[in-house]
Amino acid sequence: MASPKSNGSEAQAGPWKLVMEDGGPIKPPVTVKYTKLFINGEFVDSVSGKTFETFDPRTEEVITSVSEATSEDVDLAVKAARAAFDHGPWPRMSGQVRGRILHKYADLLLQHSDEIAALETWDSGKPLDMVKMLDVPGSSNIMHYYAGYADKIHGLTLKMSGQYQGYTLHEPIGVCGQIIPWNYPLLMFFSKISPALACGCTVVIKSAEQTPLTALYCAHLSREVGIPPGVLNVLSGFGETTSASISKHMDIDKISLTGSTEVGRLVMEAAARSNLKDVTLELGGKSPLIIMDDFDIDEAVDIAHSAAYINMGQICMAGSRIFVQENVYDEFVKKIIKRVHKQVVGDPFKQGVQHGPQIEKVQFEKILKYIQYGKDDGAKLLIGGNSLGEKGFYIEPTIFVDVEDNMRIAQEEIFGPVMSILKFKTIEEVIERGNKTIYGLVAGVLTHNINTTNRIARSLRAGRIWINCYYAGSFNCPLGGYKMSGIGRELGLAGLESYLQVKCVITPLQESPWL
Repeated sequence: MASPKSNGSEAQAGPWKLVMEDGGPIKPPVTVKYTKLFINGEFVDSVSGKTFETFDPRTEEVITSVSEATSEDVDLAVKAARAAFDHGPWPRMSGQVRGRILHKYADLLLQHSDEIAALETWDSGKPLDMVKMLDVPGSSNIMHYYAGYADKIHGLTLKMSGQYQGYTLHEPIGVCGQIIPWNYPLLMFFSKISPALACGCTVVIKSAEQTPLTALYCAHLSREVGIPPGVLNVLSGFGETTSASISKHMDIDKISLTGSTEVGRLVMEAAARSNLKDVTLELGGKSPLIIMDDFDIDEAVDIAHSAAYINMGQICMAGSRIFVQENVYDEFVKKIIKRVHKQVVGDPFKQGVQHGPQIEKVQFEKILKYIQYGKDDGAKLLIGGNSLGEKGFYIEPTIFVDVEDNMRIAQEEIFGPVMSILKFKTIEEVIERGNKTIYGLVAGVLTHNINTTNRIARSLRAGRIWINCYYAGSFNCPLGGYKMSGIGRELGLAGLESYLQVKCVITPLQESPWL
């Protein structure tokens, strides 16, 4: 059962009532077909026979049980991936053939979009409208993008001093261990596997224990398009067992994690202690959105609302620290309250719902705990702050004002629908305060002054800066963080290059008058 509503709040009463069907939660228009581990092209039970339950965050009820991978299953998956890389056809195919298969995979994803979208919503609580609009087509686009690169991976010819010539080879890095989070299960699955497969690597990918269903479904689709056995292996399991085994495995050449900073530390340590495998980490954030007084307030309100509340705030790039210049602060606060009132909260399967449940009880309780921290630390809870409904992990969109930089809600990643609004005076001040965090993933700046734009964008220590927008971008834009938001970059050409090794070959030349 969901926790009772928080007590002692001085916030304005919210208008939200859960938007549901009259008969209660909508029955998902899909059945679960794939629950076993996918190893060497086959669905198999775990060696131990263990399973675990995945839950519907709308109702807190069990959806199904899936096989739980342990270290023995990781060994089998890595063995299959190693054999496929060392002796199989995938890395030896022409890029044209490999790309053609991946294009087919991307098309097949769209052909099954309704079923995949329903599984994603059922398992994660993401609004179905959003999954159909963003997650499924976005995943297909990512695969198409990298499939197009498969036959364009090449090195350089080097004219060297002396009677030598050199050239570089860009070769697949090998067997890749990939660990994805629960907030964007489908998009993360394709963000990880697409560049790796395009390069000719083989993959062992672990889904989040909260959201295993779409990864297993997409494993099934990989067989239909002709990806050879062992090239893509999909495991469901837990971080302390499955992810730990992947991170320290001696036959894995690279690991890529999207997750929390705490988990990133553990993965990096395990990789270093094993075979010094290459590591890419896309980790947490506490991102600032800076609103200057020359920007249209109504537009700023819409951008800030999306920055803070998309996917119920469960996104590493969330603009959860909203810095508003003092001249327009009061007007912004009044208008953002009205905008948040319009947020439609309810069953994510119901058309028009924008805000579904949080993913699970642990995250639900963590968010409510941080809301209490905000009140305890002296911030003013302006609106929201409560749970909704008798069942399910629903939390009201929440706004704090009078937030100080050293408060926990301004420093620590909440990963929920909690917006902190902070007032500032000068550009110098907001640059310093915007950087005053251990994170540096993304940031946003809203201003029509080009000098302000350039100064702030170049001064903020973050891997991606949005000017007069937020969440704009595509699969061709690299993503990664400064400071404790991660190491390396994913997506775009940078994401492709992270799955390649560069080899230099040097040969002598016979004497020539043109040397």
